Amino acid sequence: QVQLVESGGGLVQAGGSLRLSCAASGSIFSINAMGWYRQAPGKQRELVATITSSDTTKYADSVKGRFTISRDNAKNTVYLQMNSLKPEDTAIYYCNAIILRIGALRASNYWGQGTQVTVSS
Repeated sequence: QVQLVESGGGLVQAGGSLRLSCAASGSIFSINAMGWYRQAPGKQRELVATITSSDTTKYADSVKGRFTISRDNAKNTVYLQMNSLKPEDTAIYYCNAIILRIGALRASNYWGQGTQVTVSS
């Protein structure tokens, strides 16, 4: 089994910062890309940022220059540093990872349970 556990969400005022963490655990052989997605009420889930195993990053236009994704391969953890937060960043943030389990033939897509981020104006 593989689990992704997120932490770091909460309530913050506009202009503030939060740091999300997501730790993968279980029978992991390797982790390919990791990323963060978010879903606001009444909206579809959207990509926020991704990072490959070679640290190539990709960001949604709406967060470029404000959010930074990083990963610690030794800890199987991905982070999302969110600065200059805006009310429109309010959403449930989900961690995602492409993981090859020990003994598996191919990698699979895994999701965390989500963590709420609320930005007040």
